[in-house]
Amino acid sequence: MARIVMKFGGTSMAGIERIRNVAARVKREVEAGNEVAVVVSAMAGETDRLVGFCREAAALHDTAEYDVVVASGEQVTSGLLAITLQAIGVPARSWLGWQLPIRTSDAHSTARIGDIDTTAVLADMATGRVAVVPGFQGVTDDGRVTTLGRGGSDTSAVAVAAALKADRCDIYTDVDGVYTTDPRIVPKAKKLHSVTFEEMLELASVGAKVLQTRSVELAMKEKVKVQVLSSFTDAPGTFVVDEEEGVEQELITGIAYNRNEAQVTVTRVPDTPGVVAHIFEPLSAANINVDMIVQNVARESGHTDVTFTVPRTELARAMDELTKAKDTIRYSALEAVDNVCKVSVVGVGMKSHAGVALTMFKALGDRGINIKAITTSEIKISVLIAEEYTELAVRVLHTAYGLDDTSEPAGVAA
Repeated sequence: MARIVMKFGGTSMAGIERIRNVAARVKREVEAGNEVAVVVSAMAGETDRLVGFCREAAALHDTAEYDVVVASGEQVTSGLLAITLQAIGVPARSWLGWQLPIRTSDAHSTARIGDIDTTAVLADMATGRVAVVPGFQGVTDDGRVTTLGRGGSDTSAVAVAAALKADRCDIYTDVDGVYTTDPRIVPKAKKLHSVTFEEMLELASVGAKVLQTRSVELAMKEKVKVQVLSSFTDAPGTFVVDEEEGVEQELITGIAYNRNEAQVTVTRVPDTPGVVAHIFEPLSAANINVDMIVQNVARESGHTDVTFTVPRTELARAMDELTKAKDTIRYSALEAVDNVCKVSVVGVGMKSHAGVALTMFKALGDRGINIKAITTSEIKISVLIAEEYTELAVRVLHTAYGLDDTSEPAGVAA
């Protein structure tokens, strides 16, 4: 008997018929003699709808109340799945974030999981009942509902798997694994049998939508065995594993892109020590993540420009925080551009091969695609480009690195 955590995303939970399909998959694992906990997302599109209500109510809304609203989507699907399981003869009950409880920090809308008390849920599972846990949510020490940020249900699933000491965590979605890029853009994309935690972390961090970044970080830290597979087929999935488990190291594993990017430029700030810290202090305090950073060559006047990117969804808050800090930063003006995209190439093979960056820059340059900013890590190179060139850039790079699959068509992307 194994202990398994099964996580189902929004597309898998989109309506009663799909919830019945999920219930059938859960029943199959139960009948195989396994102990099962299920983590669910809200129905596809539901979180966006709830977020829209919050923005309509107030552009700069209270994030604590925002959490109360958006956490309700997963509460609905957890209850519906429990009801559906019971209807097909599988004992089940839902466990909301505050009932386990899943303790988190008090950074509303971007909370981090601290610990999960599994005493009660393990006792209940030992009686043969399936535990259905809403993803994406938790509770602070003072009893306020929190959410983990978009895509947080993956993180919930890995955290629950680690806390339950599960044998594996199966992430079910509408793709049948991890591909070298988005097959909707590149039909010749290849499905990977396995990918390292390190590569998956980089791919997730730069826009690959199969797994959420924090879930991969947590899986790598806690050594949680993860498998990505489809809710709609029985095709083999992709395993996320340690590098030492014998993964064949290709030069480039995949191409990812992220349209949720906005570029901010703070113009004519004094070119003095500490000025960059003054720019990013208010953003950090507001829990706004900053990605690419470029400081231009200082002007002869003793001033310089600093350009960086933030999530497009956080642009309004970032501009508000920087505006309030103008007297401290002493800039001339703020400039914002939201029609940009980050495109990245990722692969552990970069560690031992030269010329990877040159291939990228030449391939983009030959197609007239201008690069606005660049960041690198040991196994990743990312560039910021105009959003209109996103699909062209992905196709060009996929071919340039020899990733095209000529044997058979790819599956469907998330």
